[in-house]
Amino acid sequence: MRSRSIKRRARSAYPILLLLGPALIAGCATGARPTGAPTNGPSAIATAEQPPGISAAPTPGSPAPTRADLPHVFPVRADKVAYHPTHAGYPGTDIFADCGEPVVAVTDGRILEVSRVDRFDKRGPLGPYNGGLSVSLLGDDGVRYYGSHLSAIAAGIDAGVRVRAGQQLGRVGHTGNANNVCHLHFGISPACRGHDDWWIRRGVIWPARYLDSWREGGNRAPAAEVVAWQRKHGCPKAPTLTTG
Repeated sequence: MRSRSIKRRARSAYPILLLLGPALIAGCATGARPTGAPTNGPSAIATAEQPPGISAAPTPGSPAPTRADLPHVFPVRADKVAYHPTHAGYPGTDIFADCGEPVVAVTDGRILEVSRVDRFDKRGPLGPYNGGLSVSLLGDDGVRYYGSHLSAIAAGIDAGVRVRAGQQLGRVGHTGNANNVCHLHFGISPACRGHDDWWIRRGVIWPARYLDSWREGGNRAPAAEVVAWQRKHGCPKAPTLTTG
């Protein structure tokens, strides 16, 4: 009698298992990897030899995801700005605006380096301290965006801090080797490991066509050009002679 009772219970449970089975399998499949989980992407760079007054972000435990829809905005929030498509000596752009105008993050990312002390001296050396007060940002697109000659850096903007596109980083100024002219020096480059690479950080590709897009509300992205440059050049050593 007991054997017949067990068989009857087993037969009655079987249809319930058939109904629940697909739901259980689906639950296991979605639990294996959360929707939107990051796969790979850029990380903040730790530099081993920073000049005094410059702080650098440590490498985070998990890199930020690379996003195809990453927004880009013009780096100076002002009604009156001007810049030239070229720059003396190396690729970069000087964006002219009144001192005190807000300088903002070009895109979402993590602060790499912050220099809150103006150590520039006309007697030399030329190069490492030319930027005066400066901030560099590693965007979630893997590109480093550098702004210098600032008059001030916003509170809370420190190495390792995450920021969003349009968030204020500082204000336009003329610190460093700015010849007493209010402007933001703006450079685009890859981030290189292991040393203070000021000669790369100051800019390696021409920013003007990207600035043109962002100023008009477009979203032209420099990541492909930066990757191509680094594949060709790597992380070259400092130039023997520099003019700024």
